[in-house]
Amino acid sequence: MDRSDEEWLKHLIKCHDKELRELKNLDAYYEGEQSLSYMAPELLQELDERVRQVVIEWPRLVVDSVEERLDVEGFRFGSQAEADAELWRIWQANDMDEQSQQAHVDALIMKRAYAIVGANEDDPDTPIITVESPLDCYAERDPRTRKVAAAVKRWCEETADGKVDHATLYLPNSNSWWVKQDGEWIEDPEHPRDDHELGEVLVEPIVNRPRLKRAGVSELKPVIPISDAACKVATDMMVSAEFHAIPRRYAIGVGPEDFEDENGNRISALKRIAGRIWAIAKNAKDDGVQIGQFPEASLSNFHETLKLLAMLVASLAGLPSRFLGHATDNPASADAIRSDESRLVKRAERKQRSFGGSWERVQRLVLLVRDGDVPPDALSLETLWRDASTPTVAQKADAAVKLNAAKIVPLRQTREDLGYTQAQILRMEEEDAKSADNALARVLAGDMAALSGPKPPLEEPQRQPDPQPVG
Repeated sequence: MDRSDEEWLKHLIKCHDKELRELKNLDAYYEGEQSLSYMAPELLQELDERVRQVVIEWPRLVVDSVEERLDVEGFRFGSQAEADAELWRIWQANDMDEQSQQAHVDALIMKRAYAIVGANEDDPDTPIITVESPLDCYAERDPRTRKVAAAVKRWCEETADGKVDHATLYLPNSNSWWVKQDGEWIEDPEHPRDDHELGEVLVEPIVNRPRLKRAGVSELKPVIPISDAACKVATDMMVSAEFHAIPRRYAIGVGPEDFEDENGNRISALKRIAGRIWAIAKNAKDDGVQIGQFPEASLSNFHETLKLLAMLVASLAGLPSRFLGHATDNPASADAIRSDESRLVKRAERKQRSFGGSWERVQRLVLLVRDGDVPPDALSLETLWRDASTPTVAQKADAAVKLNAAKIVPLRQTREDLGYTQAQILRMEEEDAKSADNALARVLAGDMAALSGPKPPLEEPQRQPDPQPVG
């Protein structure tokens, strides 16, 4: 670990370059820009002008289905019963409610994303937080402490003289800016280094599926081979629809020399096949020309194969089969839907725990940059997430109210369980305080009904009918 700044920079860039190809490939699968697999190059060359690849974007579905359930709603110190308003203010000031979603998407796709914290010269009380793509950033951890030992961010700038490569090197006690000139990295003379002496690298990786020997695993890893197969089958289906699903006509007694275009040029064999007539010449003893039609081909075999591949994706990604278009005649009940989503919900909750730890470390870096140290209470910081499941409003309200009525959870926790944001809860608590103050003022004024509210009006007693005379 005893390297100079330039040695650290070159080492990190070399490590980053080694994984860029894989990261770009994973990104292409999410964007639906991957190349077609399982098709012979000769056939691709022949069909290039007539057939486009059919892309079934299951990788995007797998990622988005998890990411849609990852919503940060606040941060709470271990000794506090409610979310910390100051940390949430800094979070909102940096548009992290939007940037955090982008970080989750990139981490799910490309194994990890990065958050960088820096000082804010215009507002020292609000440090700057930015989210970075793994295509631009790379960090290396200390093998003993597992903390980030050094990190680099790279970007390319277009100038009048061409492209200029830039990099920022993050070390425990300094940040330095570098530019590439004549193939060598030098410190940027226009941007002086920042010797902050905080003892921490101000970069935090947001890692998906962290493992002891792997710095993250893409959520797309088990899905990519099946996605390639589905795209190939779907493309073959369109080729079959072009060549076989439409009835084909044949002509016997017509030779290749009889097929010409409008300019009198002979048509190639491919164009005859890709057209609507297949023609062969008769032998010498046959006379005349015979015209016929082949029966059209069924595409059901492609449909069944795609259904099988969809079920494989659902089982590997923990998705309900209905997410991939599998429908039944009888609609599922609410209980069946919740049971079907159990694996997906549990997977999202695991992501919340993993990503939550990264966001807590980011907030500790924010406190370090702002105050120069991290208070002991921040070591027990907790990330608050929105419920990853999808219960109905009535079910959530019923469960929350019952827990509050039984004195199991306080009112504030009840409101959090119902999905209200911290701002909404604060407004509710302000209204509660106003109502309590008004009730107290009425009691002091002698209106004791304010303690229990107005009494219901007394019902008039019903008049009993007069007794009837006997006899």
